[in-house]
Amino acid sequence: MFRLIPARLHRTGYRMAHALRKCWWLLRQPSLLSVSVVATDADGQLLLVQLSYGTGMWSLPTGGAGRGEAPEDAARRELREETGCDADWLEFLGMQQERIYGCYNTIHVFAAQTVGQPEADQREVIGARFFPLDSLPQPLSDMTHRRLSMWRAHSQ
Repeated sequence: MFRLIPARLHRTGYRMAHALRKCWWLLRQPSLLSVSVVATDADGQLLLVQLSYGTGMWSLPTGGAGRGEAPEDAARRELREETGCDADWLEFLGMQQERIYGCYNTIHVFAAQTVGQPEADQREVIGARFFPLDSLPQPLSDMTHRRLSMWRAHSQ
């Protein structure tokens, strides 16, 4: 059904919804549960996405877990929704806490190896691709740097 909406209008809707969500979070200050996936391909390249809303920086596939949704299931879902890729395997790396727009956010961070090539839907995600670790695009978000540090520490 949403595919009937032109992509440009859909992106505008995402930007408006994100602005409303930030206001709601500032007012209500709920506790959030999110997932983030440090995904690589078989060659060790890192999968990053660029959203149509927010800062426009490249970041890891990330999103909220639904009510009652297991973090691992949410991580697989977010990876698939944002990139079109499935996880060949998924490993829990740990949790991080952060404040975002007045909310306390608990992020479950996972490592994954992906199957398939990423494809941006040109609605929520305007860019999705693999990058060599020694040639990551700039700027990366602070949250992405923190999650990559966790991943690197775990990989050693």
